[in-house]
Amino acid sequence: MEIHFTPDQKAFLRQAIENGRLHSEQDAVQEALALWEERERQRAEFLLSLDEARASLARGEGRVITQQSMRQLASEVKQRGRARLLAELTTSP
Repeated sequence: MEIHFTPDQKAFLRQAIENGRLHSEQDAVQEALALWEERERQRAEFLLSLDEARASLARGEGRVITQQSMRQLASEVKQRGRARLLAELTTSP
């Protein structure tokens, strides 16, 4: 396989090799492919979770969000946080 780099990419690679970050252009290509694979895996996972969320909404499992419901949620989170902090303070030596 033959790969053509832009002048900027060549300079970037040369600098990485000179600094010891990479040993060769092949290392750069392998690292780039590994990062691309990881990004694509994460993208596929996100799309799956999005499909699951849409299916959940289609089944009527969603929740209507209003200012009042957000205030209620914030209040519940604060209460749980205070209870956890109190529990930690009373069990610490």
